Amino acid sequence: MIERRIFRNVRNLHLVSSKLIDSLLAGNYRSLFRGQGIEFDEVREYVYGDDARLIDWNVSSRLGSPFTKIYREERELTLFLVIDVSASLDAGSAESKRAVASYTAGLLAASAIHNNDRVGATLFSDRIEKWVPARKGRRHAARLVQDVLTFTPQGKGSDLPRAVRAVLESMKRRGICFIISDFRTPVVWRELSLLARRHDVIAVMLTDPADSEFPAKGLVELADSESGESLAAPGYSKGFRRAYSAYYHALQAGWDEGFRRRGIDCLRIATGEDAALALIDFFSRRRAR
Repeated sequence: MIERRIFRNVRNLHLVSSKLIDSLLAGNYRSLFRGQGIEFDEVREYVYGDDARLIDWNVSSRLGSPFTKIYREERELTLFLVIDVSASLDAGSAESKRAVASYTAGLLAASAIHNNDRVGATLFSDRIEKWVPARKGRRHAARLVQDVLTFTPQGKGSDLPRAVRAVLESMKRRGICFIISDFRTPVVWRELSLLARRHDVIAVMLTDPADSEFPAKGLVELADSESGESLAAPGYSKGFRRAYSAYYHALQAGWDEGFRRRGIDCLRIATGEDAALALIDFFSRRRAR
């Protein structure tokens, strides 16, 4: 069973995440995330070549010579995972999107803890199902991964705008947000715009070949796992299959444009794909940019 392979991989997260971190550290882990916080450290006398914009005019006027502010990068990052647990994630031809979401979240959580950063998460459907405050420590990360793997949601729908609003209200300091979802959700651009202004936001879009390629079969009954509605689809019709594929690609293009306009990077991970390799490739491309 593919699902069993996912669970075996999760048990070996500490090994897989170490390889992932080795790849990240090779290009300076923190430099891969935009706008990491800086904090004031001290003032010192201005020397030629210093940035004049950082001159502390209050100190300079008191002491009679120019002094400049010195900042240092915050040594601690906060990684927050926004994880979709709606019913649509049960779909998947090679494995379920839910299993891929769990494994990806586990990799990111273990990687953050490996770097001594704080990690937290919210699990959402059509409601906030679970909230895990950001903390440090391997034990905390292990509990978070266990929660993601074993959690049974109460809702079936998907309300990403609500989840993003909750993150906006709770994350006061700049951090990194990974949104892990199939993005079959109501319009969320206003909320994502606000989130991307404050934090480095990365969308992890879970996909499956069946999303874009309708099987060439007879009359197929399709059921919406979130709403319960169903309809009959003529798989034997080439025109229907072309329209089905065109609709999917139009949706993807809309997400791509929306993410681009808001400065949000998007990583697509397909069911059956190695999430660790996908993350390493994504961060390699981000580093190259």
